[in-house]
Amino acid sequence: MSGGATEDPAPHAPTAPALLPSDADLLHAHVEGDPTAFSTLVERHQARLWAVALRVMGSPDDAADALQDAYVAAFRRAGTFRGDSLVTTWLHRVVVNACLDRLRRAKVRATDPLPDDLDRLGPLGAEPDRDPLEEQERRDAVTEALHHLNPAQRAALVLVDMQGYPVEEAARILGCAPGTVKSRCARGRARLVPLLGHLRDPPDGHTGDAAGTGTGPDLGIARPHQQQDQQHRARTAP
Repeated sequence: MSGGATEDPAPHAPTAPALLPSDADLLHAHVEGDPTAFSTLVERHQARLWAVALRVMGSPDDAADALQDAYVAAFRRAGTFRGDSLVTTWLHRVVVNACLDRLRRAKVRATDPLPDDLDRLGPLGAEPDRDPLEEQERRDAVTEALHHLNPAQRAALVLVDMQGYPVEEAARILGCAPGTVKSRCARGRARLVPLLGHLRDPPDGHTGDAAGTGTGPDLGIARPHQQQDQQHRARTAP
């Protein structure tokens, strides 16, 4: 061009945001030798895995030990993952098994109350419209009541009634039939009714069913699926 003018460079096309790797991609990368893939996978699901371990074990120290056992086991056995379930299901199964193994070895039930900082788990903590003192009392009552269940019943109730997993998904995590999960939940709720009957709101006399649908005594924990529904209704309300 005349006068020494130069053409403006052509504008660059906007760069598409990088897609985050899936859980399966991270696990496969770990098996192939990626040094950071496993820690990325664990960080992605650590809050829920910790919540499950804490509820099953009943003590933060015991939960931390069981979770460490589970992480080591998952790290070493990642190559055995066959892909016939979600990676999160597999991780939860490893965590629950680690908890149950520790409970069997100890042959005692923990009696420590839940830690005061459990609320850092956000959606897995207290319902926002409850009084903090009342919520802590409910937590303590639930924790104490759970100690009256055997480990298998406790794990089933934690997954179905506290974490909000469907019975079928809980069965895959626990490695048993859905009917077994329903039976464990029903028996566990039956044992909790006289201990937690005062927590029901409203006290309509309904004590849950035997189908494992999560309608037993009020365990004082807002389930993730319930909170997602509440948040969706709040966003779509006129």
